[in-house]
Amino acid sequence: MSYSVAVRALCEFTAKVGDLDLRFTPSPSAQEGIVGHRTVASRRSAHYQNEVALEGEYQQLKVRGRADGYDPDRNQLEEVKTYRGDLDKQPANHRQLHWAQVKVYGWLMCQKLGLSEIVLALVYFDIVGEHETLLSQRFQADDLQVFFRQQCALFLGWAEQEMYQREARNAAATALGFPHAAFRPGQRPLAETVYKAVSTGRCLMAQAPTGIGKTVGTIFPMLKALAPQQLDKVFFLTAKTPGRKLALDAAQVLYDSSPDLPLRVLELVARDKACEHLDKACHGDSCPLAKGFYDRLPAARKAASRVRLLDQRNLREVALAHGVCPYYLSQEMARWSDVVVADYNYYFDFGAMLFGLAQLNQWRVAVLVDEAHNLVDRGRSMYSAALDQYTLKTLREIAPEPLKKPLQRLNREWNALHKEQVAPYQAYAQKPDKLLHALSLCTSAMGEYFNDHPEALNGELQAFYFEALQFAKVAELFNEHFIFDISKREHSGKRSSSNLCLRNVVPAEFIRPRLTAARSSVLFSATLSPRHYYADLLGMPPDTAWVDVESPFKAEQLQVHIVDRISTRFVHRQASLEPIVELIAAQFAQQPGNYLAFFSSFDYLQQVAQLLAERHPHITLWQQSRGMAEAERQGFLDQFTQHSQGIGFAVLGGAFGEGIDLPGTRLIGAFIATLGLAQLNPVNEQLKLRMGAIFGAGYDYTYLYPGIQKVVQAAGRVIRSQQDRGVVMLIDDRFGEARVRQLLPRWWSITSADTPHPVTGG
Repeated sequence: MSYSVAVRALCEFTAKVGDLDLRFTPSPSAQEGIVGHRTVASRRSAHYQNEVALEGEYQQLKVRGRADGYDPDRNQLEEVKTYRGDLDKQPANHRQLHWAQVKVYGWLMCQKLGLSEIVLALVYFDIVGEHETLLSQRFQADDLQVFFRQQCALFLGWAEQEMYQREARNAAATALGFPHAAFRPGQRPLAETVYKAVSTGRCLMAQAPTGIGKTVGTIFPMLKALAPQQLDKVFFLTAKTPGRKLALDAAQVLYDSSPDLPLRVLELVARDKACEHLDKACHGDSCPLAKGFYDRLPAARKAASRVRLLDQRNLREVALAHGVCPYYLSQEMARWSDVVVADYNYYFDFGAMLFGLAQLNQWRVAVLVDEAHNLVDRGRSMYSAALDQYTLKTLREIAPEPLKKPLQRLNREWNALHKEQVAPYQAYAQKPDKLLHALSLCTSAMGEYFNDHPEALNGELQAFYFEALQFAKVAELFNEHFIFDISKREHSGKRSSSNLCLRNVVPAEFIRPRLTAARSSVLFSATLSPRHYYADLLGMPPDTAWVDVESPFKAEQLQVHIVDRISTRFVHRQASLEPIVELIAAQFAQQPGNYLAFFSSFDYLQQVAQLLAERHPHITLWQQSRGMAEAERQGFLDQFTQHSQGIGFAVLGGAFGEGIDLPGTRLIGAFIATLGLAQLNPVNEQLKLRMGAIFGAGYDYTYLYPGIQKVVQAAGRVIRSQQDRGVVMLIDDRFGEARVRQLLPRWWSITSADTPHPVTGG
């Protein structure tokens, strides 16, 4: 059995030494890198060869890669590295790594062409000034062969371990039995469809009700497909922390059912949650866990590879035992794990680490997207950018001297935009080219300043720099799927300032390539209806498979009542307070227990809660508040016990509207006093216009479909198992409209309601 490794991955394993050092950053984006490589190639001779595929072997190790360019006239092989800032500030261990890469490519080229010697060149291309710095040296093929073999020998022990690990993993996965005594109703059809999708290499959209065990029902078939589909990794992507926990819990269930399962599962968390020294910068002169990081990494990597479940706690233990940064150890272990559990942004963001690693190493991956209805809004936010002028004003006052002029020039161009604007909010068909030019000059100046003054790499100046880079990056991609808008704010006695936004409306063109790059991508949720809405916005390929898993629940388990005598429209809000309070109180009196009451805003929620507390002080109330921390959210949920009785007030679409599990008598009902429609404001109206122009259904795509999805998710909190019973009150006359009712789950049996209804057990 042979083990295949990319040149870059090989050298990063063998030739990275010394400190972790992020001062020579941020590196150019992937798009900037591509442009830089093209520019360099365009300056070469007609015989210049681009992207030369090379491969070689050492014992059972297969090394492959693509050299950036080869000039046969000069017998020169080039490795092109794009950068911004002062090249003299590049850490020595970065340069050492680059030389290692080009020397490996050099031997592979000598072997391919039968050369006795070759000129190797590192070409550093400044993406701002567009000038090249070329470092070249002539090497004998024999010397390069020795170097190649040294690198391979250093890696071979690890490669052999990984081969044995993979063989054992595949054999165990093939023999793996379902971890429970039986499938839940609906779980087997879901698992079979997932297995079929990965076997045929198609994407899948799976709408499956809450409570059937979607997490195990999707992970299990992917593990069964590891060997037959020669998968390298499975990525389980989630929108929120509870989704990650469910995936890790599912992994533990698999371990419990198969104690010898040699499956490595890794949890990736955000940098600010993994960092041990938030007050320190990421380099050896500041952080003790960055100093000598690559010298201590091999031992840490070896220890971590022996831990099957590398969740945040376990990985932190390994990292601190070896004196390395937990966050960057987790990034390293993404290369050596079988299942990676992470947030959406690790695969779908512009600079997504998992997607980048998969492309670089040519991994064959399967992607599971949990609660995929969230990917629309998350995708839009990933591919959008905003800048705040008030922040710029603050920076201009505190900025170091070299940056004052570029910031002032940017501000002048910003103010010039205001001359065209008559309303507080206005959308524009074109992006602001003059401002973008000033922004480019500003980011160049800031990049140079940070390279000269690495100690300044923190605080407001750095935050604005990253925001500006994101804004420039999004501007390059601007088309009809984006809106450029300006929101002006008046400051008392001062000149107005504004917020600029490049707002992505349809993330499909960015999400589709990520979905199709995988062997199979499975998007699953309880709410993926209507199918065309999600297919359009997420860019699902035409041959995407679809399954709507039959609900395991019976209609009599959930009493769904439309209370159509109440309107929750904003103009009727005051008049709705008393009827809603009396409805809640009557239902609670008829069947005491735990309920959730969902409203469209905190203001509405507080008004109803206050009136309920005044009229019915004996009813216990819990309220969601703005900006609750994770511990506070858990505290809110902990009040829902098997024996408590009360009403929890929450905002629809917020932290308690999905992804929470309150089985049995912990929750017996929900009041949903809203259609979940997005707020009527200029931004959403602009979104409606653009959606109408692209899809011909502006209102539905902007308001109706996302709103009803939130309602169905919230109602899904009530019934969690086949033993549960509950009631859902849909409070608004619009729930009775045919086009709204057809978006509600088929298994619901819906009646109109004017009286309280008993719930027959929890």
